[in-house]
Amino acid sequence: MKIAVLAPVAWRTPPRHYGPWEQMASNLTEGLVKAGIEVTLFATGDSLTSGKLDAVIEQGYEENRDQDAKVVECLHISNLMEKAAGFDLIHNHYDFLPLSYSHLIKIPMITTIHGFSSEKIIPVYQKYNNGGYYVSISDSDRHPSLKYLKTVYNGIDTSSFVFNNHPEAYLLFFGRIHPDKGTAEAIQIAIQSNRKLIIAGIIQDHDYFRDRIAPFLNADIEFVGAAGPEQRNKLLREASALLHPISFEEPFGLSVAEAMLCGTPVVAYQRGSMPELIKHGKTGFLVKDVEEAVEAIARLGSINRKDCQEWAVSRFSQERMVKDYISLYHQILSSTS
Repeated sequence: MKIAVLAPVAWRTPPRHYGPWEQMASNLTEGLVKAGIEVTLFATGDSLTSGKLDAVIEQGYEENRDQDAKVVECLHISNLMEKAAGFDLIHNHYDFLPLSYSHLIKIPMITTIHGFSSEKIIPVYQKYNNGGYYVSISDSDRHPSLKYLKTVYNGIDTSSFVFNNHPEAYLLFFGRIHPDKGTAEAIQIAIQSNRKLIIAGIIQDHDYFRDRIAPFLNADIEFVGAAGPEQRNKLLREASALLHPISFEEPFGLSVAEAMLCGTPVVAYQRGSMPELIKHGKTGFLVKDVEEAVEAIARLGSINRKDCQEWAVSRFSQERMVKDYISLYHQILSSTS
């Protein structure tokens, strides 16, 4: 079986800090290679993989802003499509645009839908509903008008995260600095809990950071910027809890699963996929507002951190994700042969 994995080209695959779709394309590629499958990763030229790398774009357009994102997209996606005949199956992690090529090539394409940036993109998915193969990353992120093969949760390399049963007292916010992610709410939760808060992530909304975050920064509310894998893992495993007060229907939430892999419970707003990721009262708490989150912080002592790790390993491991996808590949290929 020869598989082409199409990664986005906003960031390197795997990303240096931010880039969840690129991270999943990397985790899948590396897992497939370990399983003995021949994989070509279509990504940026500076990407790292144990499979074969095919690239026409040297750096991601978010890392080299001299590039035009649309031009980069066209060059990158067409590079794979012109070589499609050399593969048995394409696994698309690049949203809806590659679907527009799917009736022009003979091999099947499976698309992992990592979320919907807008309802406006749905017509493209609908057009290819019958000929495409869609996978959701959570049951909560399924669009009612689309047909899905299966839900496959994002899979993480569990060996990259170290369990820690003796955390420090600080709380952690790890994610984009954006209203959707609830950075300002995390600050209020920490202040009302009399806890130190460490904030890590890229600043995606600079006005929000200036107006809602920066005025609160001090010795107890610390912003450390974007965190690469080593710093991320240290922050996650040493935190007493991860705060995830999202204000949108989040399709997954990588940092939530990663925190639990370290044994760190998560206090999250009950929206989107959070009820699928967190076992309320067992691996964290699902809350509706700042007040309930503060109450949950007071109950962190009731959480067994080993339960957090075991739950995350059982549900969100790279091995489980790869096994699920290989099963789908066989299902698709047998139906199209």
